[in-house]
Formats: sequence, C-alpha cells, structure tokens
Amino acid sequence: MLPDSARELKARLSQRLTEAPTAVASSLGGATRWSGVALGLAPVGGGQVHLAIRLVEQADADVVLAGLDAAARAEVDVRVIGPVRPLSSPTGYTPTELQQRVRPLRPGLSVSHPDVSAGTLGGFVRRPGSEGLLELSNNHVLANSDAATEGDPVLQPGVADGGTPEDRVGTLAAFVRLSADPGNLVDAAVAALDAGVAADPADYPGGALLPAVAAPDDVDPDELVEKLGRTTGHTRGRITAVEVDGVGVQYDDGVHTFDDQVEIEGLTGAFSAGGDSGSVIWRSRDRAPLGLLFAGSTEGGSAGGGVTFANPLATVLRELGVEWVSSAG
Repeated sequence: MLPDSARELKARLSQRLTEAPTAVASSLGGATRWSGVALGLAPVGGGQVHLAIRLVEQADADVVLAGLDAAARAEVDVRVIGPVRPLSSPTGYTPTELQQRVRPLRPGLSVSHPDVSAGTLGGFVRRPGSEGLLELSNNHVLANSDAATEGDPVLQPGVADGGTPEDRVGTLAAFVRLSADPGNLVDAAVAALDAGVAADPADYPGGALLPAVAAPDDVDPDELVEKLGRTTGHTRGRITAVEVDGVGVQYDDGVHTFDDQVEIEGLTGAFSAGGDSGSVIWRSRDRAPLGLLFAGSTEGGSAGGGVTFANPLATVLRELGVEWVSSAG
C-alpha cells in the first residue's frame, strides 16, 4: 500500500488498541500503560510499504491480527521481537580501542555517568551562539535515566571499562526527561567538556559526517546505514521501519514508550548490542547523520541479532536545543 494509506491503517489500529488494550506483554514489569504493540511503516519496494507490527510475545499477534480484515492482513509485516531494552552496558575503531581511555575525545568512545555501566559518545553538538562543544549521548548513559543532576561528572571511559573520577571529561549539561506517559520522543542528553579536554568531531570511519542532519521525513525505509559504537564497533545495517509508534522499552523503573522511532537491523547479524547506546547512525549513501541509537532487542531481525531502535537525530537536536557539529572547524 502507499505510505499515506499505511499511516491511516496505523492510526486506526492504534486507536483500537488505546480503546481496548487487550494485547499486553505481561512478562514486562511496569507495562501498565503499554499495549505491547509498536506500529510503523516497513518497505516492500516500488514506493510501497506494509504496516510494521512489532510485538514482544507471539501470543499477542493473534489478538492484534484479529482486529484486521483479510485485505488489511495482506498489507502487514508482523514480527515478534521480544523485550526491548536500553543498550547501555576498521583499524582504529575496534571495540577494544573504543573502550579504552582516549584523548582527544572522538565519536564511538565508551562514556558514562559515574552510576552507569557504559554507553557510547555519539558525536558533538553546541548551543546556538556558543563555541563550546557538548558531547551527545543518551539520557540513560549520561543522566542515569533521570536520576542524575546537571553538573554531575561524565567519565571516559565509562565505569564498565575502568573509568574512575580521574577520567572525568565533562559535566552533565542537559537531558530530556523520560515520561511515564506514552509518547516519549527521545532518550538524549549532552555533557559540557571540561576546560582543556580536546575533541575531534570528524573522526568517524571514512571521515566527517555531513553538517546537515537528515529530517525525519527524509529518513526512508530500506536505506543502508552505519554506526560506530562502544561494544560492536563499526557496523552496517538497513532501516526496516520508520514512524514506529508505541515502542516499549524496559528501563529499571518500568516500561517507557516511544513514538516516531526508526527501526534498523544488521546486514549480517546484530547491528548493535548493550553498550552501543548513544551511537549516532548515518546514511551510507551520503553520510548524513539521521539517528541516535538508544535501545534494541535480541529477536526479530531477519539476519539474526534482533532489531535496533533510534530516535530521529533532528528530533533529538530540537528537544535539546542544540546544533550538530560535524568538524572542528
């Protein structure tokens, strides 16, 4: 079906689930506000898409499909992906090197709040009108899932990789809080670099990313993408669904749900793993940055290794009130 038709079907099914949330992933603690179903658009070629339906448990599939007529069922892409959780835990970009203490700072390195294991430094941003660089990652990496206070230290490497107070590189500057209500858009935070801490925003595999960030409506299904993360290093994948609403992510305090997310799977296995949270994802064809990796599953990917979810990077920048920095110039 055409994308607009899929969006209409997504809206109808979403409304039905809101009015009668009978498909609930009961195995996830705290999932009191979540239907257990995420809905998006999946590519099928020729400008056509299917409605992407993502579920935690197989038993939920029958409940959801029962609400669709035969014609609609032929236009859906159903996958059981299991629980989705935050993912914290070429030469020069190997995981071993990314987990070490590295100066100057560069994308892909291990970072964390002192009370968090480890995540990834995704890239660098700045506030409009300011010259000071901010490092970009997730709320659950730099702000300990809302438990931190602005001004708390940020370490490189992260705690799981041996980071200590002596490895401080900056302080938490801002983060977008996680809401208990449905409709979170981002899991994002920034840290201000300490005086004397140098950084190279352009040091990605292949060189600098584009200065222009892909707009959410310019993030297309079936695009080939890449990322550089603390755990799995430089990996390649493809976008398998966009505009995914109702992604339930199991945090320590329960499930938080996210709308308008991007789903990605690896080309030859997992695209990401625990500790890759905070990685910036870019398009292979033009190196435009498009997403901030924050969560994933271990099931549901056609190449094995589950699926990864990312916030649209343009939304992240808007919510934090910052601008993307692609180079040191």
